[in-house]
Amino acid sequence: MSFINKLKDFFSTHQETRENHYNPDLKSHYYKTTYKNALQSVNSLIEQIPGMTVTSISEERGEMSVTIDKPRKGFLIVTVISVRPYETAVDFTATTNTFLPTDFGFSKKIILQLYKKLDEKETLVGTGKSGR
Repeated sequence: MSFINKLKDFFSTHQETRENHYNPDLKSHYYKTTYKNALQSVNSLIEQIPGMTVTSISEERGEMSVTIDKPRKGFLIVTVISVRPYETAVDFTATTNTFLPTDFGFSKKIILQLYKKLDEKETLVGTGKSGR
């Protein structure tokens, strides 16, 4: 990861995961589970974390919106996509509400924390480019 990307990450209040992310920690994670089980696992995981509240779930679209109240205010969108039978991708988008131009890595920390807990709960197939 280049110095410029690190600087952009530092002066940001928003982080998201995706297939071709320059940071290997923020690449999409693929799990060996069904779409419904993945959505249910993420939902139960978020409900166990104090300060996070699931505000809506759209099973048809595979999206979940979450408000973060503690330790900082923010917003999280979870996207669950079924790639093939028993292979499901999970992506996160986190935004922190702050008057500063940076959240000091809070949004990235939230995503990494959720991925770590989800990796323990479900079988990780891989990250990035269809889990390979």
